[in-house]
Amino acid sequence: MKIHIIGGGNLGVSIALGIAKFSKNNQVTVTRRNTTSIQYLSEYGITVSSDNKHNIQEADVVILTIKPYQVDTIFAEILPVIKGKTIASAVSGLSLEMLQSKTNDEFPVIRIMPNIAAQFGESATCISFPEKDKEKALPIVDLFQDLGTAPVIDEKLMDAATVLGACGTAYALRYIRASMQAGIEIGFDSQTALAIAAQTVKGAAKMLLEEKVHPEQLIDRVTTPQGCTIVGLNEMEHNGFSSSLIKGIKTSLKQIKG
Repeated sequence: MKIHIIGGGNLGVSIALGIAKFSKNNQVTVTRRNTTSIQYLSEYGITVSSDNKHNIQEADVVILTIKPYQVDTIFAEILPVIKGKTIASAVSGLSLEMLQSKTNDEFPVIRIMPNIAAQFGESATCISFPEKDKEKALPIVDLFQDLGTAPVIDEKLMDAATVLGACGTAYALRYIRASMQAGIEIGFDSQTALAIAAQTVKGAAKMLLEEKVHPEQLIDRVTTPQGCTIVGLNEMEHNGFSSSLIKGIKTSLKQIKG
């Protein structure tokens, strides 16, 4: 598949690297106004250009990883030269209806919401598309399955997917940072504390995904009566551990919805 990514920021670069590393038989082009910081992508066989239309006529899919305010300008530039191309948008808050309107419903359109773990093959990429565009969308679903997981969801949940899957990366990292800080306080050097905290989260996530059980079932395996785990969990909950996370997620969603 020939893939054209417009927007060589963190997300666009992560997708490009993920495709280069974990998906076979693809050609990837990434565009960005100033390409200095992404020239290294060429080492992975990725074409880099400051011209949004470079190679675009040969592309099978155009992926947008740009800001909402850039969409109209980009469409004015590229739509005249990409007749029939599939457009996959990772633009936050840009609905399928809006995409269809802005493209005069002349292109297959897909909404995707990956996260920056795509470059490590570990993105949770939620995808939504109109039923009429299903045939064009399924190869995109397969592509993002190579970069982690790619559940197809109802479009009304796409904003929520942004928070849970994309913003969620930052929430998880903040937990790891807090664990690292606690590790330093109880005696570890920073590098060792970080390594332990990160691997522990990775192990917990892998158990959950492999066993497909409720998190509480795995928590029960770790906790013992009057043990150190349960008293620590209870102290965290008394101080709003779960409730603050839930409130943060809901606040992020409100921000997206305006």
